[in-house]
Amino acid sequence: MKFMNSKDAISGSLAECFLTIDGNCYNFMQAINLEAKVEKTKTEIPILGKTGKGNKATSWKGTGSATFHYNTSVLRELLYKYKETGEDIYFDIQVTNEDPASDLGRQTVILKDCNVNGGILTKFDASAEYLDEELEFTFEDFEIPEKFNLLNGME
Repeated sequence: MKFMNSKDAISGSLAECFLTIDGNCYNFMQAINLEAKVEKTKTEIPILGKTGKGNKATSWKGTGSATFHYNTSVLRELLYKYKETGEDIYFDIQVTNEDPASDLGRQTVILKDCNVNGGILTKFDASAEYLDEELEFTFEDFEIPEKFNLLNGME
């Protein structure tokens, strides 16, 4: 029986996150966490001779959420621009995970045509140790230009 080596559990904090907005690339080092998901839309398919229905994927939707330190106005500026001009800005998010203790190498995922659902304009909390904020977004495409190596024993 083969097992995963403990060193191949990827560290949660060893990542990089970059936002590309209107041709400007921002190192989003104030990110605390980010998660992006793909949800497939399926249609139930009736099949003659079967008592159950099949399921066929017909499309997908990309959604994400992030928490970051409340210390940048970059995303608030997008909301302001939308309010003032009606122009909705789409941007890319690139996340790279790489743990040098692991043999897995690195994985990079680029979320394309991201669009914020809204955002916090201002906040304070006199009892907080620090301020953070949540971000919900959608994305319309993605790429995986760098993939983790297979774990030893997977093949």
